[in-house]
Amino acid sequence: MTPQSHFMVVAAIAPGREASLRKLLATMNVRPGVVDPANALLPFAAFPRLHFARFAVLGDATMADLEVFGLPRPRLPIYLVFMGDCDGPGREQLAELVQRAGEGLRRIFSHCKALDPRDDLLDWLIEHDRPVAAPYVNWIGRTVQQTREESALQRALSARVPRGVTDAAVDPQTMRRQLLAFARAEQAAGRLVLTPPAQTPLDWQIRNLLHAIGLPLAGLVLLPLLIVLLPVFLVLLRRHEKRDPEYCPRPRAAAVREMQELEDHDLSNSFTALGPVKPGLFRRWLVQLLLVLIAYACRHVFGRGHLGRVRTIHFAHWVFLDDKTRVLFASSYDGSHESYMDDFINKVAWGLNLIFSNGFGWPRTDWLIKGGARHELRFKYYQRGHQLPTQVWYKAYPGLTLADLDRNRRIREGFERVEMSDAQVLAWLRLL
Repeated sequence: MTPQSHFMVVAAIAPGREASLRKLLATMNVRPGVVDPANALLPFAAFPRLHFARFAVLGDATMADLEVFGLPRPRLPIYLVFMGDCDGPGREQLAELVQRAGEGLRRIFSHCKALDPRDDLLDWLIEHDRPVAAPYVNWIGRTVQQTREESALQRALSARVPRGVTDAAVDPQTMRRQLLAFARAEQAAGRLVLTPPAQTPLDWQIRNLLHAIGLPLAGLVLLPLLIVLLPVFLVLLRRHEKRDPEYCPRPRAAAVREMQELEDHDLSNSFTALGPVKPGLFRRWLVQLLLVLIAYACRHVFGRGHLGRVRTIHFAHWVFLDDKTRVLFASSYDGSHESYMDDFINKVAWGLNLIFSNGFGWPRTDWLIKGGARHELRFKYYQRGHQLPTQVWYKAYPGLTLADLDRNRRIREGFERVEMSDAQVLAWLRLL
């Protein structure tokens, strides 16, 4: 299989250039929230390995929240972030983007500090490619090519399945043979393609294995120390939870409307949020440790269709900014914003608390996992207050949800099986 990766280019916008940058990014959209995949600046559709991509201006009004509690507000730059999820190495994808759309990328990043016209653009992008603390991929190994080919197979077969396939009068085996014959004729004519999966890169397999055994091994070695430190940690945790300020004001109606205008143009949406980590070394170290554990779980536990009990997230990323004093969270998910938030509250509120309770102003938690996001209204105010508009957002397979992708995978598996029982064939036909 081909593993997925990402790039995350973050660059400070030059003073006085933010307005012109926003205007330029707007030209990439057909209308707000709807990108033109063949736009002149960066024709995303021309890159067959690119799943999702976005440009977002990271201005963070939530830093003003610190002043409410008498805390110093650091002067931080406004950033432009360009991120993408792709098949294969992220830096190879960046190289391809520069090769085929270098002029458009240079126009965009000319609004940022430190990009000199004489600079090699690829080197500059790689220099500003930030490490992701914890990435999540819904289905490791599912490529853009596979997604599109399996969708084409589903459409071709579904168009030839009459209603009532579960009726006793229908011979499932005969119908399957007819469908297989049709699909193979389409393949022979070149109208239907099902590319075999590529061989998994050996270096990725080795790194993945070392990563899988490395963290548990380190935990085992450090176990005696961790047992000794656990009481100290619990005391510090409760002290901070009782003293940390909770600040979840209702977001401005105009800001919420601005977000809503960018949402629900497809079956999927983007989410971009930024906020400061709670002051002090305890929270800063704790959030780093937790993101190491989350990255491990995403890589070795949650790479087959779900993040906890949530099955609607395509890709997600947690990224540190500004010497790890702020965290950027970005995701691409199915459904509406409201259903996305409800999914988390109802299914993995404890998981939200585990990491986001280290963010300044989060609803009060108990023992790191209780409370917090369970306070529904305060949680929804908090996340809307920290959400930022995504100026440009691209999805390689519009109109397809993760449920569709999983169905199409099962259709292909049934298509490629040599033999199936009547019950298995009927279940397969129902997928069509």
